[in-house]
Amino acid sequence: MQIAVVGATGAVGQEMCSILAQRRVPADCLRLLASARSAGTRVPYAGTDLTVRELTKDALAGVDFALFSAGAETTRAFAKPAAANGTVVIDNSSAFRMDSDVPLVIPEVNPQDAHQHHGLIANPNCSTIIMAVAVWPMHRVNPVRRIIVSTYQAVSGAGAAAMQELRDQTRRVLDGQPVEPKVLPHQSAFNVFSHDSPIDESGYNTEERKMVNETHKMFHDNTIRITATCVRVPVLRAHSESINLTFDQPIRAQKVRDILEAAPGVRVVDDRAGNCFPMSIDAAGQDEVLVGRIRQDRSDPSGCSIALFVCGDQLRKGAALNAIQILNLLTS
Repeated sequence: MQIAVVGATGAVGQEMCSILAQRRVPADCLRLLASARSAGTRVPYAGTDLTVRELTKDALAGVDFALFSAGAETTRAFAKPAAANGTVVIDNSSAFRMDSDVPLVIPEVNPQDAHQHHGLIANPNCSTIIMAVAVWPMHRVNPVRRIIVSTYQAVSGAGAAAMQELRDQTRRVLDGQPVEPKVLPHQSAFNVFSHDSPIDESGYNTEERKMVNETHKMFHDNTIRITATCVRVPVLRAHSESINLTFDQPIRAQKVRDILEAAPGVRVVDDRAGNCFPMSIDAAGQDEVLVGRIRQDRSDPSGCSIALFVCGDQLRKGAALNAIQILNLLTS
């Protein structure tokens, strides 16, 4: 089996390489591909270093599975030609997520959809993944009718350069020096601001619309009412989300806890006595989505609403790990 990682020098691409090595994914050949300016870079893999090659159509020849994380423009240029030549592309960008003939897959949610591919499978948006992994197991037991979600998104969602910008800005602010944002539109150190994606005429930004549309597609249910508010926070990695759910039938908080404790990809962190709940610092580097603050929404007298708080590593489960889990679905 020959595997390629496209965008191997980026934050998600490097995480893909790390997970492939950690999980000992069998590969007779691993090709690391990136832009011409990154060609020749050495990337650590399984105790050695591999040399990054320039991404060209020829560089993908003979590859069985290609994990793409190089942005939508690159995906549009290279994914479909690769798929036409027999490569199965698992793409982390937004390029084809909402195409009707491209499965959008989270293995804990809709693994069956992965097998309906025509050479191209899409990874959902990171915030959608983190929410859906927590919500899906409850939805299976008692259908969710409404989701209200607010995100607290780490700068890792904007890539390695944004992470370095946060480090650099933090040092400058603490030293009393001015900062000039270059990667993100506003100062990220010691600041919170609306997600840095375009806003349409409805007032919703692209990230918020992704959470709505992608959840509908994967849950195969467009009737769920979903509203999202997405913001950036000065955290390096691991997104957090405050989620309020309204179910079809009344449900108790203890029932929700029981469902989540048995759910794949979830770890319940809900210690009320110790005031210990999901935190970005604990989710960073972890495969599971942490879920806590599980409580009855007392503003809903019907007993159908639950509030909770989740954290998940944007680079791992929100991106690289999910893609590799899809790969495992197809090869197991």
